[in-house]
Amino acid sequence: MAQVPVGGPTGPGAVLELIRTGQATTRAQIMAHTGLSRSTVAQRLDALTRARYVIESTGGDSIRGRPAGSFEIDAAAGVLLVADIGGSHVRTAVTDLAARPLVRRTANLDVATGPRRVLGTVRRHFGGLLAECGRDRDAVRGVALGVPGPVEFGSGTVVSPPIMPGWDDYRVPEFFAGEFAGPVLVDNDANLMALGEHRACHPGEQDLLLVKTATGVGAGLMLGGRIHRGALGAAGDIGHIPAFESDRADDPPLCRCGNSGCVEAYASGWALVRDLRSLGRDAGSVHDVVRLARARDREVRRLLRRSGLVIGHAVADVTSLINPHVIAIGGPLVDADESFLATVREVVYRQSSPLATRDLSIVRTGLGEKAGIVGAAHLLGDTIFAPAAVDRALGWT
Repeated sequence: MAQVPVGGPTGPGAVLELIRTGQATTRAQIMAHTGLSRSTVAQRLDALTRARYVIESTGGDSIRGRPAGSFEIDAAAGVLLVADIGGSHVRTAVTDLAARPLVRRTANLDVATGPRRVLGTVRRHFGGLLAECGRDRDAVRGVALGVPGPVEFGSGTVVSPPIMPGWDDYRVPEFFAGEFAGPVLVDNDANLMALGEHRACHPGEQDLLLVKTATGVGAGLMLGGRIHRGALGAAGDIGHIPAFESDRADDPPLCRCGNSGCVEAYASGWALVRDLRSLGRDAGSVHDVVRLARARDREVRRLLRRSGLVIGHAVADVTSLINPHVIAIGGPLVDADESFLATVREVVYRQSSPLATRDLSIVRTGLGEKAGIVGAAHLLGDTIFAPAAVDRALGWT
């Protein structure tokens, strides 16, 4: 989310950004921040209020504890449709314009069944959720989806995804073309988890690393308070870098990306399922890994320890490279056994440079499984409430 500098742009969109980021939420604060006169600030606020971008608290009936005379986003002025598509699940939600989920739904579904089946499920969920919360399609201001593979963000195209057969070069926004007003945005699921975790749990931090441990392994980077996607959208793909174990193994396991000895080939949910089945355990998905771990199965706990070591070494390398202040780790594997997170912490603190770990916090995700849908809603909010977009909508030049 952009920060508006003191003395910077002063159109209605910039005033809305001040309110949305919490930099200035009262008339006096906006005047001080922008240098605008009282009458000009009143004009900007009046335009934003009439267009239902913001709402003002009055008297003792303040909005979520805000003092009278302060402004915030008019969260009820529309809804956002968001989806978090994982390797073996689909989570969908309708949120308000402040990125708060109103209704949610989760279904087990293999992403390898292809885009039409998966996106068709998402579409049906959206229709059901809108009906459940009593809103119609006219209230929808945009759609955002996260997928477990690399995405060319500008076009919403999935590019060479290792665990998504049938999705390569698929333009996700075209599936929803003409169905809803507003943008249709698509990003890597770990990027959206990182954005959601940053906004909801660590808004004061500029540099955060989100590690997703699920069917696959991935990472989302928040650098300078913004998602870092890299040149073409491939940043954060730590699941497909060589694992430290592959240096010592005579026959490293084959990864689903086609290479051998990747982090995912040793440490992901699908790799744990593979190894457990070879040991005769009844395991068909990462959910079974969690079930067996909670039943105190010794082999599962041993494999989770190995997974923590492998992922810990990969995270340690990233930590030394980008020097985040917070590492948030989420996904089923971190929920399966306390020793997993402890192992990752141990390796990162031991292997990363002392300066990089001096003030480093390694924590479990605060949002849990909601991180992806909350991040998707914030991504949409950043787009539809961007100062230039607001100024255009209000006809301000």
